[in-house]
Amino acid sequence: QVQVVESGGGSVQAGGSLSLSCTASGGTLRINSFGWYRQAPGKQRELVATIMYNGNIDYADSVKGRFTISRDSAKRSVSLQMNRLEPEDTAVYYCNAAVTEMTTFEYLEVWGQGTQVTVSS
Repeated sequence: QVQVVESGGGSVQAGGSLSLSCTASGGTLRINSFGWYRQAPGKQRELVATIMYNGNIDYADSVKGRFTISRDSAKRSVSLQMNRLEPEDTAVYYCNAAVTEMTTFEYLEVWGQGTQVTVSS
């Protein structure tokens, strides 16, 4: 069974930094893309950053210049370095992996369980 597991997060004061990590496991996988999403209370889930198989990266305007997404393909993992955090960044952060299972060629989108990031002013 394919799954992704997040780690990191926590609480920090405004201006501080946190790092999130996510690892995909299960099966023989091609990682087509990794993405980080977040959902604040009362709001819809929104895209934070994505990194594609070819290395293309995209960020939400609200995090450009502050957050950095990176991956370790050999470890099937992705990280999100978050700097200059703001109270508005407070949310549950979710990892998403779009994968192809290479024995069945099944396309899957897999979500992590989410990790809380809280930024106090």
